[in-house]
Amino acid sequence: MKRRKVLFICTGNTCRSPMAESILRAEIKRRKIKFVDSASAGIFAENSLEIHPNSAACLTCHGIDFSKFHPRQLNHKMIENAYAVICMTDAQKELLNGFSNVYSIRDVAGFDIPDPFGRGAEEYQKTYELLLVAVDKIIEKFFTEA
Repeated sequence: MKRRKVLFICTGNTCRSPMAESILRAEIKRRKIKFVDSASAGIFAENSLEIHPNSAACLTCHGIDFSKFHPRQLNHKMIENAYAVICMTDAQKELLNGFSNVYSIRDVAGFDIPDPFGRGAEEYQKTYELLLVAVDKIIEKFFTEA
């Protein structure tokens, strides 16, 4: 079976999308879902060097491994090679208009994921909790056999 990659998109690829990538990776491993990969990129990630410390701390607190993460600037090839591209907001989805495999979290889970950048640890925890719900909905929509 061909591998199916879920590509999460946010602005800088340091907060939300790396958390989503890592949470999905942990969930597909926990649920023993085969042939699914998780990755992330940022629309404006040129200067991103690493995951945000608050994202890292939140993931670590929940026992989620993010060691495979490295920030990347989004490009067309990434979108074309992904099974599903999941943007954190409808506005980000609109920027990628024209690709049939692009969705927003709102399309799948009914809500956007607000950017916690510049805020405290409690906002990163809220982001984590929203992403847990969203990842469950993504698995249900794309990777649960009928």
